[in-house]
Amino acid sequence: MKPDVDGRFWLNVEGKGFLGLGRIELLEQIDASGSISAAARAMGMSYKAAWDAIDAMNNLADEPLLIRQVGGRHGGGTKLTAYGKRVIAQYRAAEHEYQRFMKLMRENLEQLGEGDPADGFNFIRRFAMRTSARNQFQGKVIRFGEGAVNDVITVDIGGGIEIASVITHEAAQSLDLLREGREVQVLIKASFVILCEEVEGMRYSARNRLCGTVSRVQPGAVNAEVKLDLSAGRTLSAIVTMDAVSEGWLKEGGRACALIKAPHVILAVTD
Repeated sequence: MKPDVDGRFWLNVEGKGFLGLGRIELLEQIDASGSISAAARAMGMSYKAAWDAIDAMNNLADEPLLIRQVGGRHGGGTKLTAYGKRVIAQYRAAEHEYQRFMKLMRENLEQLGEGDPADGFNFIRRFAMRTSARNQFQGKVIRFGEGAVNDVITVDIGGGIEIASVITHEAAQSLDLLREGREVQVLIKASFVILCEEVEGMRYSARNRLCGTVSRVQPGAVNAEVKLDLSAGRTLSAIVTMDAVSEGWLKEGGRACALIKAPHVILAVTD
């Protein structure tokens, strides 16, 4: 059996999948139609899947890729930002070079069998690492406080949003997190996010309080997924009970705050 070379071109940010061909085509469809729902239909994907892809991209991007226009003379819609259009152009240029590389690999396929095959597979598997955390953000360490056992690491994920994490001093040293400017990934499971009403003067024990606008409520049999739009295109996902949704304060377009305990914030690095 003769082997062949195959693969898909992805652009990663801090080791996380940022842009692939499917996401680029989704952005191009949105740019052409001005509608996320129309773009989703053209791509043969659900509206929720399209929004999940957009949220994942925006959470890792330096600037928002899309802007939403509400109401107005011609109704609402969605359009790409100038940054979003530059991202598409850069991806297409890089993807063209990737296809040239793949052609060269096929022409020299016989050289891939040299050496220990396991070494090659182990290398490739590092690029396939996934995480079950619903919320993933790219950021930089802006402050840290050292303790005898635990350290507090504060990360800026963009848009003036700061997230604090409590990890062991040993882990902070091992991951080289005790320095400002250190690039890091912030991972938060949706089930660790507690939503509450935005009330002035509220006192709470959680170290992290992030407020924003409820953009989507996806109901299920027992639980619902709630999307909270923060600043700078960042989106936070939370899992709440349907009982909480039935209370009426978690409505699309309404304000809410997310409370996250610092020990529930996981920090990861790629080097």
